[in-house]
Amino acid sequence: MLKPGTMRKVIHAPDKPLSLVSDDVPKPGDHEILIRVEAAGVNRPDLMQRAGLYPPPPGAPPTLGLEAAGEVMEVGHGVSRWHVGDKVTALLAGGGYAEYATAHEGSALPIPAGFSMVEAAALPETVMTVWANVFESGALKQNETLLVHGGASGIGTTAIQMAKAYGARVIATAGDADKVKLCEKLGATRCINYRTEDFEMAVRDLGGADVVLDMVGGPYIQKNLDVLNDQGRIVMIAFLQGPTAQLNLMRMMLKRLTLTGSTLRSRSADEKARIAKQVERHVWPWLEAGRVKPVIDSTFPLTEAEQAHARLQSGAHAGKIVLTN
Repeated sequence: MLKPGTMRKVIHAPDKPLSLVSDDVPKPGDHEILIRVEAAGVNRPDLMQRAGLYPPPPGAPPTLGLEAAGEVMEVGHGVSRWHVGDKVTALLAGGGYAEYATAHEGSALPIPAGFSMVEAAALPETVMTVWANVFESGALKQNETLLVHGGASGIGTTAIQMAKAYGARVIATAGDADKVKLCEKLGATRCINYRTEDFEMAVRDLGGADVVLDMVGGPYIQKNLDVLNDQGRIVMIAFLQGPTAQLNLMRMMLKRLTLTGSTLRSRSADEKARIAKQVERHVWPWLEAGRVKPVIDSTFPLTEAEQAHARLQSGAHAGKIVLTN
């Protein structure tokens, strides 16, 4: 039995399994809300933080977890939009693997109509990442072609649906036949099994790409440059095969290409709030109309966070993995 004012949360340490401990319920600061977490998304940056490769920004909780959905239990000074009892989903700087978490008011969004808490918890990190990188940095236009690597991942399944809803054509890559079928079911014109086919040749045969969303890096970077059409854009969001590559940039000059990248977690609260407003304006109507829907691979109770990480690390998942309280 927990003492009043305490909660359970997951902690991590180098080379040790995740474990559950008791701690004080956090207090919301100025312009923050306290959420009783009902569900929390599991993301690859959590694995990186656990490995010591993605430290939380200054002032962020050391606990894992970048997104959560639940009920507002308390509001800090200066909060204007949210009230106790509101149901929200929120992008977090950390702390989602717990029974309570704080979020900046501008990073919280209402639960889309008809969505469960599990579905809502799978939205903030992926939807905001796709919006900021594909639609803002990548400047995807209607009728252009988006190439999405890791099409069956949480980011990938979201990017396919959002680009399709916007009116773009999507090509994806995935690692097995079932994931290929999933990507095409979600709206990809073609999904390429990268284990059996050279995606570079396949994309060229399909007319090339205008925007590439890449989380692989390494040897993919040159191939991405080579499949882009004139004035194409590559946006890097991760480096599963490493951040370094030997590149021939002549094609970049001749075709006026752009290679860029970003992370979401390190952005300021004001910048995250700006992205959240754009997402609520443009993406929430797609969600409520059924044009975009998170693909939930599996759910695990908070007590089984270690098993959830093993599932993510294995690469066998398709869509999002979610922890529940």
